Amino acid sequence: MVLRLRAQLREYFPAAVAAFEDLDAPDALELLGKAPDPARAARLTRAQVSAVLKRAGRRKITERAAAILAALRSPQLDQPPALTAAYAATVRSLVAVITTLNEQVASLQGQVEAHFGQHPDAEIYRSQPGLGAITGARVLGEFGDDPHRYATAKNRKNYAGTSPITRASGKKKIVQARFVRNDRLIDALMLQAFGALRVSPGARAFYDASAPGGASTTRPCGNWPAAWSASCTDASRPAPATTRPSPGARENIPQSDPAA
Repeated sequence: MVLRLRAQLREYFPAAVAAFEDLDAPDALELLGKAPDPARAARLTRAQVSAVLKRAGRRKITERAAAILAALRSPQLDQPPALTAAYAATVRSLVAVITTLNEQVASLQGQVEAHFGQHPDAEIYRSQPGLGAITGARVLGEFGDDPHRYATAKNRKNYAGTSPITRASGKKKIVQARFVRNDRLIDALMLQAFGALRVSPGARAFYDASAPGGASTTRPCGNWPAAWSASCTDASRPAPATTRPSPGARENIPQSDPAA
């Protein structure tokens, strides 16, 4: 829906795409509902935009309001009035649908948060950096809670698709990525990995060591969360403190002082 909304705006109102970073954010949806075309957007006042930003819980309201108004009022090529009106009606309907979806997602999120903590393995998943109630519930749901389903931690990594496939014949050795995997699980683990980079010094250190020279890569992020999750869930114990690297990480990775 959001991609469809973006595509519609690009056809007749590209300034709106530049004005809002997240088209599914509450402030963007409210302003697009009030002013779905360039003419009405140009008539928005600073007080109106500031009030919307305040209701959405934004910070630096004055600066944001000024930037949004400047973007919405920037020069652009106009479509004929009939096309603009048609596009505006479509955008308004998409805004209403996305707003309703956001409300239902928030309701479901509340249900997940209320019930995930009652699972006996919730403590194990929540102890891992980057796993909150929602992502943890997704990982638990995809891995399953049968303690005998996976013989070893490596089996969990294979199921997640993060362990490589090594083929050797004579002196030739090939290491390939594992593409046959649970896509929903790897998606949740990637969210965990990038979330952990912000809260865990150990995860940050492991990622930096796995991407020499500061190269941007998702491969380290795909490997360590599955290894950590596999080790902890296989042992049926919570993860260690988030200041430490993942299980099996390199020994020369610096660790933060727990007392710091």
